[in-house]
Amino acid sequence: MVMHEEDSDAPDGAVSPCGHRNRPSAHFCDVCGVMLPMRCPRCRATNRRQANFCSNCGIGLGDVRRSQAAPSIAPFGPAPDSSPATWSGSAPASSEPFVSSRQAANEDMDEPESLDPLPWAAESGKGRVADASEDAERLEQIEAFFQRRPRPRRAWVWLVTASVGVVIGLLGIVLVRAHIATPSPEPLPFIATDAQAPIATRAEDSASAAIAQRTPASTGPPDTTVQRDYHEGSPAPPAPEKWPAVAPAHPRPGGELTFVVPGEPPSYDAHREETFALIHPAAPHYNTLLRIDPLDPTGTRVVGDLATSWTVSPDRRTHVLRLRRGVKFHDGSEMTSRDVRATYEKIINPPPGITSARRGEYLQIETVQAPEPYIVAFKLKWPSPSFIHSLASPWNWIYKADILERDVRWYEKNIMGTGPFVFVEHVKGSRWVGRRNPEYWDRGKPYLDGYQALFIRDDAAQASAIRSGRAHIQFRGFSPAQRDDIVRALGEKITVQESPWNCALVVAINHEREPFHDPRVRRALSLALDRYKAAGALSKTAIVRDVAGAQVPGSPFATPPAELMKLAGYWRDILESRSEARRLLAEAGVPDGFSFVLKNRDIPMPYQHIGTWLVDEWRRIGLTVRHDIQDSGQYFKDLRAGNFELSTDFQCGYVVDPDLDLYKFQSRGRSDANYGRYTDPVLDDLYVRQSRTVDPDQRRRYIRAFEKRLLADEAHYIHTLQWHRIVPHSSRVRGWTITPSHYLNNQLDTVWLAE
Repeated sequence: MVMHEEDSDAPDGAVSPCGHRNRPSAHFCDVCGVMLPMRCPRCRATNRRQANFCSNCGIGLGDVRRSQAAPSIAPFGPAPDSSPATWSGSAPASSEPFVSSRQAANEDMDEPESLDPLPWAAESGKGRVADASEDAERLEQIEAFFQRRPRPRRAWVWLVTASVGVVIGLLGIVLVRAHIATPSPEPLPFIATDAQAPIATRAEDSASAAIAQRTPASTGPPDTTVQRDYHEGSPAPPAPEKWPAVAPAHPRPGGELTFVVPGEPPSYDAHREETFALIHPAAPHYNTLLRIDPLDPTGTRVVGDLATSWTVSPDRRTHVLRLRRGVKFHDGSEMTSRDVRATYEKIINPPPGITSARRGEYLQIETVQAPEPYIVAFKLKWPSPSFIHSLASPWNWIYKADILERDVRWYEKNIMGTGPFVFVEHVKGSRWVGRRNPEYWDRGKPYLDGYQALFIRDDAAQASAIRSGRAHIQFRGFSPAQRDDIVRALGEKITVQESPWNCALVVAINHEREPFHDPRVRRALSLALDRYKAAGALSKTAIVRDVAGAQVPGSPFATPPAELMKLAGYWRDILESRSEARRLLAEAGVPDGFSFVLKNRDIPMPYQHIGTWLVDEWRRIGLTVRHDIQDSGQYFKDLRAGNFELSTDFQCGYVVDPDLDLYKFQSRGRSDANYGRYTDPVLDDLYVRQSRTVDPDQRRRYIRAFEKRLLADEAHYIHTLQWHRIVPHSSRVRGWTITPSHYLNNQLDTVWLAE
């Protein structure tokens, strides 16, 4: 659904142009939140809500507008018992409520054994219609909230502000003198760390951007979801004790960054795609509503991008965000809440035939509202601890509403955003070029004049591009052997950053193809794999390292190794495991020598390494497998169409969080990224239960039950090995910090090149 700029009023009980019933005095639709036009009291002509005079008879409409009721947006629920969060800078604190404090769901839920259907499971974001008394009460609440104005500031406020300003100024002078007097240490090109450390560590020298093994400190949202009001420039959530100094105080402007991309995008639409091959070259053209702090190595701290602040209601079901003013799309038009709402409607409720890869991540959203040009509100069905992280998704590029209304597929073949760089060209098989946006809203950024992405598939050629100086960096990652080779060749001219990686290669099993509809066959395929031996061997030559379940090893909700070994496919005794695999195949009627095709992607690291290993492992239980390697475009086309028996697939997240890492594996009707083409209501129910549960121990039990059903009992998917991220890059590259996700930090607005 997209929001139309103009609608007309409707008599009481009649249907407005947006398709919903509204009162004649309503400023906004009670269901979808769109602004409704105003009717002239003299001639009954329809006018824009902002009009000062009637377009037909010329009567002044200012008094009419002031006399009408306050704006009405989608129903928020019964009156709360406590006050909501307040606007800072636009409205003073108030004790007047505006949203419900009633919880959407009972948090004291049953244990995993009790899987009674959830009443909201079949809903898809439709707004509720309230009765008359509730509606009137909500209308009064909305009026009190949206019509508040800043109170006159008192003299003492100005006195305090002036005093603070003087103190800050004096401190600034002292710091500048200290900075000038103290020489900056040279960055260390390489610092070794304990490769087996399960918890995040930092490089001790804060001036270096050297290797640091990092595991996210928390899988839940940062403190921003606990505080009431958040603004740029306000105190940040608690940060790790030390942050690597990836950029000194005065970045050097100018220059062109050149980086390698190991694949090409199937399309240009980030809402549709899941691959780094799109987000690496194209992310600099766009902004998102929120983002992950590009200087946070844990990849968890949320900061504003197009939103300057956000407010969370006491019941944690309503999130209201204030947008930047004056942000322009690259065609010169202004970005408003209308564009944000249209973007999220496309992601959450895509039209028939439109793929939205992450719509399963947003089941908790009830409505998206745009009550004012610079205000957007999300109403949730239940409180979601991970929702703020979902709004910071690097995939949720803000598109222009007018374009989406004309052609919802336009962004699949075209580029036009609000980002720090404007699109120049994409030469297929060669390069992608962007140049600095001189009208970018964040003045002084980006620092680079432009960038060039080189499409290079071959592993050796990628490493050669870094060694030769043809490219500065490859943002995805290299193997340990490639890292060592590059460091030997370039010495201090290279800097290495390392991190755990929220990414794993999985095997999609097409449940619509025989004999793979039988869970016994799927379990046999998993039981055949000696993951522990493979981890030891492949970690030396590929970008994989750890045996893992459905969560990143070492993260708070990950299954401990001793527990993971109890799942079928993770047994330590490989002879026993393969014996059971052969028994299951025989029981399912699969003959010895049965043949099938494993489709794989034409990216060697780690797809072809893992594919070759899988073929050899399945041969050991009497199966014959043909390894079919495809270019990325055909690979994704076949995955989405179900044109395969087995195919490599991946689950890579942008923040380590169960909601964000597990949504993919819900039933096909809920997740467009479920390429196994199965429907499993029990799995869906477990996903929602873990998402709604705030008690960590109880949530962990639901996640373990989800993992056991996904990987062992039903074996819907096969997990192989967790990846490990190693990025050796030119020491000239500054302002870029590695995180556990290769989908983060690709806008390039903070990146610059040293002399």
